[in-house]
Amino acid sequence: MSVWPAWEVRESGGATAWYTVRLAFPDRAWVEVLAVVRDGGVSIEDVRAQPALSLIDLTVLADWIEGPLFEMCGGEEGDEDGEPGHPGPSRARPSWPRGAEGRWLVAQEYRAAQEEGADPVLAVMGATGHSRRRSLRLIAQARDAGFLTPRHVRR
Repeated sequence: MSVWPAWEVRESGGATAWYTVRLAFPDRAWVEVLAVVRDGGVSIEDVRAQPALSLIDLTVLADWIEGPLFEMCGGEEGDEDGEPGHPGPSRARPSWPRGAEGRWLVAQEYRAAQEEGADPVLAVMGATGHSRRRSLRLIAQARDAGFLTPRHVRR
């Protein structure tokens, strides 16, 4: 992840700073964000991504970039009393087990969503924190492992 200042506006004794944040992933996917840091908070002004982000990814985007932005701005992790100031970065993705256990949990999420009449792919995306593409891959792996029925049954 790289962060660099875009511009800053000073007015009435305060300042508003814009930063460009770029996240690059090993599979050539990338996200570029124009973010505003003001009054101890982060707001996202513009987002460009390849491939496009899902709605779930957009909801956690601020969490992904908050820590590096506050570091760039000289944000404090706590004050002199030891009280936490800025809460620090939170994990964008919950930890998810790998291997057979992870595939079994994906199947459980998928089936639970089906029983509730919800979209099973969105349920897996929400549970794992992964993109739609990665979640579909996990669902396919759960099918291959025999935890889910085959998608198309030939007759």
